[in-house]
Amino acid sequence: MIDFKTILSRYDFLKKFTEVAYKRNEKVYLVGGFVRDVILKRSREEMDFLVVGDGPEFAQELAKEFNIDKVTIYKNFGTAHFNYNGISFEFVGARKESYNRYSRNPQVTPGTLEDDLNRRDFTINTLAISLNSDSFGELIDKFGGLSDIENRVIKTPLNPVTTFSDDPLRIMRAIRFAAQLGFNIEETTLQAASSMAERLKIVSQERITEEFFKILSAPVPSIGLKLLYENGIMKVVFPEIDELGGVEQRKDYHHKDVFYHTCIVVDNLAKVTDNIWLRFAGLVHDIAKPKTKKFIEGIGWTFHGHEELGARMMKSLFMQMKLPMNKLHYIEKLVRLHLRPIALVEENVTDSAIRRLAVAAAEDLDDLITLCRADVTSKNPEKVNRYLSNYDRVMEKVKEVQEKDRLKAFQSPVRGDEIMRVCGIPPSRTVGEIKKAIEEAILDGKIQNTYEDAYNYFLQIKDEYLKKEK
Repeated sequence: MIDFKTILSRYDFLKKFTEVAYKRNEKVYLVGGFVRDVILKRSREEMDFLVVGDGPEFAQELAKEFNIDKVTIYKNFGTAHFNYNGISFEFVGARKESYNRYSRNPQVTPGTLEDDLNRRDFTINTLAISLNSDSFGELIDKFGGLSDIENRVIKTPLNPVTTFSDDPLRIMRAIRFAAQLGFNIEETTLQAASSMAERLKIVSQERITEEFFKILSAPVPSIGLKLLYENGIMKVVFPEIDELGGVEQRKDYHHKDVFYHTCIVVDNLAKVTDNIWLRFAGLVHDIAKPKTKKFIEGIGWTFHGHEELGARMMKSLFMQMKLPMNKLHYIEKLVRLHLRPIALVEENVTDSAIRRLAVAAAEDLDDLITLCRADVTSKNPEKVNRYLSNYDRVMEKVKEVQEKDRLKAFQSPVRGDEIMRVCGIPPSRTVGEIKKAIEEAILDGKIQNTYEDAYNYFLQIKDEYLKKEK
């Protein structure tokens, strides 16, 4: 049994909530995500408070107790916010909500604690802990949320069809929580989410994209991606990814399902990076395969040019999803180049080919190779090891070429103007030849790369080159 009084005792400042509530003759509760995450032993720097009364006024009076001057009031939503001790405090007055079919923005009226818990999205978010003097630390669990947390289940407190119809964004939130927490969605709730997917069209693209990226940032993103795809929701929120699904077969030839391959790629990236944009690049790297697929007798399915077409698709995709345009070039680059490295593993590959890859990828070369390594999804361990070793070889070649280029860019410590002054000659080929000879002596290890050694060597060889000039 969880001792919430002991948990609350870690937060001395909560005593002020009790005092203010008593003084105002109101009730106040700690609710939602903080309660859920305390039970799950997840860290959280946000606390949500439900006031049975005037939430914004309660927040302002409490802020005075903490000597906080800045309280943000959202009049349209009846909420307030301020920060204290590094924790974000959110306040809302208990309320009832009613919806019309064409908007997810509710009509709000004041309500009771029960009314407010009824309107919440999932049972795991309906838990409330009393901060009131007569019941401090008492857990209010009207919908069995504690049991659902223990059983790792996501379900709605009321009829899921009504819940998702009222606010379709909750469909995305259900899948996001499943991915973030590793929970299962209760079957009736999942069926309702699937049947109500078209309702997501009334939700702003920005909110859908925000939830989608939270799914992508989960420890195992494929949990959410598969739920979206297998329940018909992906075709509403990201149709280009939905089109990756389906195994193409013809005679004895087949190509692995591109959607499930993509899920593995994104999961592979999630194991090694928190960079959400690199994960997104993994999600879209094969996005043009459906548009480029072609069957060639004796070879099988091909997808020639999918990397270039995929890169060209990115701008319209960014606009469609309302993504920040300052990330467009990065994604275009990784999609366009994701096949290039594997072509450079041959022994006879030229330095210029390696150099072109390094220049094209520039500062994103490491991310490109990380993507390429994640793209190895074979179930054959020997094949996986071979491919990963190949990418290691490519990076070794890049380093070799970059080292050569660095040495080529090296210049003699003795400059041309000094050579002309000492030798008493004008700008000429001889000046360049003397500089070159000094540089070669340093690169060959004949002398140290210091001004003193280079100058002494210059004095030794200059007469030989001056004779040639005559």
